[in-house]
Amino acid sequence: MNAPTDHVPALRVLLLTALAMLAFAANSLLCRLALAQPSIDPASFGSIRLASGAATLALVLYLKSASAPRYSDWFAAAMLFAYVAFFSFAYLELTAGTGALILFGAVQLTMFAAGLSAGERFPAPAMGGLALAAGGLIYLVSPGLSAPPLFGALLMAAAGVAWGFYSLRGRRASDPLAATAGNFLRATPMALALSLLYGSHAHLDAMGTALAIASGAITSGLGYVIWYAALPGLGSMRAATVQLSVPPIAAFGGTLLLGEAPSLRLILCSLAILGGIAIVLATRARK
Repeated sequence: MNAPTDHVPALRVLLLTALAMLAFAANSLLCRLALAQPSIDPASFGSIRLASGAATLALVLYLKSASAPRYSDWFAAAMLFAYVAFFSFAYLELTAGTGALILFGAVQLTMFAAGLSAGERFPAPAMGGLALAAGGLIYLVSPGLSAPPLFGALLMAAAGVAWGFYSLRGRRASDPLAATAGNFLRATPMALALSLLYGSHAHLDAMGTALAIASGAITSGLGYVIWYAALPGLGSMRAATVQLSVPPIAAFGGTLLLGEAPSLRLILCSLAILGGIAIVLATRARK
């Protein structure tokens, strides 16, 4: 008689995970849509995204009667700001799917490199997967008729490295949601300072502002709330594995909503990068 109720937590985790992946992929779509118009400049987009995300997370903590962590992790906040800034400027040139793939590949390679530097031993299959993913990323940005703009690709790779360091730092947090809220709050003044420096190029309209708020409040702020609710039911390896779905979702959304047709190079590199990362994750899970 109790069998049906046993599936409720699993179904809840599945739904929360799916919503979180859609939210993370939507960040690329919202940013690309706003900057391709162009209805907002990248510095303003990043500032509004961080500020609205901070406000949303603060509201969630208030409703949960929780408090932000007492310590201040300014390094994590700086990495969050760097990620948002590089991410925003990169989407001046990149398509949604290409940007999401470069970002995800750079994040995972940064975290794998940190594991190697810390003394973690990768078996031969994992090293092969790592080489395959790195080779796919290098081929994606190498010169060619279908290659993405190099400057935009480098900016997105820098965003991925920053997010990789931010993720590694986040492992220390006892309350990741409260830590994220604090980091968004501390990163906001950094983004506002960048907006002031970029002031001569600033422009925004109602649509651009709305897209930036949606990216900050919904797909970032609420996206993290949903993700942290799903994490306890996933475990670290499953959590890393399901994130393989984010670049394909972003690429599909870019095709469906923005008319961005994926090139053969992007498809091949996606298979190499995501396949290589999947090999590493599977090997580490067996280990």
